[in-house]
Amino acid sequence: MRVLVVFACFLAACPAQKPHPCMSPPLLSGEISVATQNEKLWAFIHYQYDAWGQRIRLQEMGYYQNTSFTYDALLLFREAAMYEINNKDHTCKRKPLKVDFHPMEIPRNATLLGQAVLGSSSGPGEGLLVNTWTGIVPTTGGRYLSTVTEFGCIPISTAYQTQPFGWMVSSFVNNVIGIQDPSQLNPPDFCQDASHEEPVDFFSLFQIK
Repeated sequence: MRVLVVFACFLAACPAQKPHPCMSPPLLSGEISVATQNEKLWAFIHYQYDAWGQRIRLQEMGYYQNTSFTYDALLLFREAAMYEINNKDHTCKRKPLKVDFHPMEIPRNATLLGQAVLGSSSGPGEGLLVNTWTGIVPTTGGRYLSTVTEFGCIPISTAYQTQPFGWMVSSFVNNVIGIQDPSQLNPPDFCQDASHEEPVDFFSLFQIK
């Protein structure tokens, strides 16, 4: 019966379902590698993402202009605040956050570039079906390319144009739906007396001055 259904669909030229813009799960965690076109920045980031609470934790290690750095930032968008956390010294800095929260999603006005299989389609479990989208970042006017899984809208990679670096490419790996330790998305107790400093923007997340 299954063969007959497939054959009947083939004869009727059954259309494949067209991919649509989508939103990633509201709770995600995993790792991101970031590299830039001009080779000035490379970073590996453990991230935790809470769209419901508009909270993101980024724990980074990397290189900027051949200088290594580590960085731990908690972004609380509803409070318009970012905490720079130093667990080793139990110190904390609180800074006003100048950027708005944007959920992980493919915008509705994005243009589909195409659908592809990462890996192989020759056998079960050998490949991953993904969709790649493109569009313009409204705040900068730069172009972006974003690839997500067809099922689940899990981020795979994002590339976008920036003034200081050219193309910045982020690759997502080891994504898990959910957050293992939600307390990581709250400021540690020693941040209650955090010193207040100047506002920060996007590039401050990589300690770029």
